[in-house]
Amino acid sequence: MTLPNELKAATLAAQAGGVIDMPSGGVTPPIQPSTTFVRDEDYALVNPDNIYSRDNSDIVRIAENVLARLEGAEEALLFPSGMAAIAALFRTLPNGGSIVVQSGIYWGTTKWLRDFSARRNIALHEVEAADPEALARGCRDHTPGIVFIETPSNPWLKTVDIAHAAKCAHAAGALLAVDSTAATPVLQKPLELGADIVMHSATKGINGHSDVLAGVLATSAPAARVWTDIKADRHDAGAVLGSFEAWLLLRGMRTLPLRMERMSSSALKIANWLEAHPKVADVFYPGLESHPGHEIASAQMPGGYGCLLSFLVQGGAPEALAVVGKLRLFHRATSLGGVESLVEHRHTIEPHTGIPENLIRVSVGIEDADDLIADLTRALG
Repeated sequence: MTLPNELKAATLAAQAGGVIDMPSGGVTPPIQPSTTFVRDEDYALVNPDNIYSRDNSDIVRIAENVLARLEGAEEALLFPSGMAAIAALFRTLPNGGSIVVQSGIYWGTTKWLRDFSARRNIALHEVEAADPEALARGCRDHTPGIVFIETPSNPWLKTVDIAHAAKCAHAAGALLAVDSTAATPVLQKPLELGADIVMHSATKGINGHSDVLAGVLATSAPAARVWTDIKADRHDAGAVLGSFEAWLLLRGMRTLPLRMERMSSSALKIANWLEAHPKVADVFYPGLESHPGHEIASAQMPGGYGCLLSFLVQGGAPEALAVVGKLRLFHRATSLGGVESLVEHRHTIEPHTGIPENLIRVSVGIEDADDLIADLTRALG
C-alpha cells in the first residue's frame, strides 16, 4: 500500500509511507541483512530489484522514499553519514572549479571543504550568506559551480533566505545546496524555495534517538547530471547505508513530526527564558523576535524553529564550564536532535575556530520544558 501524497507529514511518517510486510502482515517493515541475492536455474534474478546490497536494499529504498516524500522531493539518497553525503555532492565538481560556501557553519563541513578544495585546486569562497548582498556579491564575483548554505546554522543559528540564495546561485549558473539538518524536513522545505539539492545529517533530528549515523541528499530533479553523478559516486565509492541502520532510521522517522513540534516549542520557551536571565549575555535562536533572521525564519519555518540554540554566559570559559558542569538533566555530549537534551561547550571541542569561550550550545529534547528550565536555573545560579 502506498499512501497518497496529499496526506500530512505526520501521517506519512507514522505509517512509514504506507509500507506493510505483506508476507507476514507485519505493520513494521522487516530487515533483510543479506548482502547478495539469488538467481533461479535460468540465471534470472528471483527479485529483479535486488542483486547486491551495495546498491540494492528494500529497507533502504523504503526509508529513502519516506524521506523524499517528507522533503517534497522526487528522489532521496541515503549515505552512512552527513559528511559522506556532503562529500558525494562536492566530488561532482571538476578540478579547478569554484564554490561559494556560507561562513560560520558546522566546523566539520568547513574543515573538510578547505582540505578538499586545496587537494583539488578548487577555489573556495566563504561568505556571510545571512547578509543578502554579501551572498549576491559572492555568487556574482566568483562564478561558482555550487553554492552551499546551512540554515539555521550550527552553532550560530544564522538564518539564510533560501529563495534569495537560489536566485543568486542560479543567476551565476550554480546549483544551490542547503544543509537543513537543524530544521529537518518537517520544519523547512528548501526545494520548494528554489534549492536544487537539500542535505541532512540524518544522525540528528531525523533519526532522533542518538543511535544511528546517516546522511541524506534529496532533489526534485533526479534526471539532472549532478544527481546521476552523485548516484554513480555512491555506488562506485561504496558510501551506502546498512540495512540495520536504515531500519532504525525509519523507526525514528515515525515520530519525527511529533518530536520536532515538542522540541521546537520547548526550545522557544527556554530561549525566551534565557534571554531574560541576568547572567546570559546573548541568545541565538531564530524563534526569538530579537534574532536578526527571525522574519526570514518565520517565513521559511512556519511549523517551528527547531531544537538547537546557543547562548553566551556572562564571563569567559570558567563561567561557561561551571554552568555546563552543574547541569543534571542536560547530558554533556556533542550532536543534536535526539530525544534527550544535550549541552556542549563548543570552544572545548573546536578551540581554534573562533567560537567564543563563553558560548554554550544546547539541543533541546522532548523532556518537560519546565524541568529543563529548572535545571538551567540551578546551573546559572
